[in-house]
Amino acid sequence: MAGRALVDTSAWIDALRADGDQSIGAAVRELAADGEAVLCDLVRVELWNGAGGDAEKKLVRELERELECVPTDERVWEAARNLARACRSKGVTVPATDLVVAACAEAHDLPLIHHDSHFDRIARARGAVRR
Repeated sequence: MAGRALVDTSAWIDALRADGDQSIGAAVRELAADGEAVLCDLVRVELWNGAGGDAEKKLVRELERELECVPTDERVWEAARNLARACRSKGVTVPATDLVVAACAEAHDLPLIHHDSHFDRIARARGAVRR
């Protein structure tokens, strides 16, 4: 895999669980090993929200320490509002958290690695599929 990519929580789960999607998990592990996996603040929150034991908390700390975290700045919020409008106009309802993650990838011109159909629905409503 070449180049940086924003990795959504759903893809991190595939990478970290033995029963996760093997192809997505392998792609995420490769990105992380190459230093190309990117986080955003919302993904960090979701990872911490799901971290149960000491080993998982240690892993999240390591990811935060080793990986770039792109800012959730005004460009991201504007892109999220635009995505929300695009989705609503097509009758697509998705969680606001997924709109923000998708907007973060869009605003920073990063492909989004995920295993969540909400992102496919967002992309279709926006008129472009990115995965």
